[in-house]
Amino acid sequence: MSESVYKVIELVGTSSDSWEKAAANAVEQAAKSLRDLRVAEVVKLDMQLDAKGKVEAFRAKLNVSFKFEGT
Repeated sequence: MSESVYKVIELVGTSSDSWEKAAANAVEQAAKSLRDLRVAEVVKLDMQLDAKGKVEAFRAKLNVSFKFEGT
């Protein structure tokens, strides 16, 4: 196996429907500008609430790794 280096970044995805969709939104958006995405790890889930305590958005914080192609 050849040696590789991976970079890990932190992303926060949001959705008005669910935490799963929030996580998927973050990964799908990242995939538009990053290549060789490898692993996405959900590290925190929370919700954004309105003044009456109603859920406005589900939020998922992820660590996402991708292959680093440095010069």
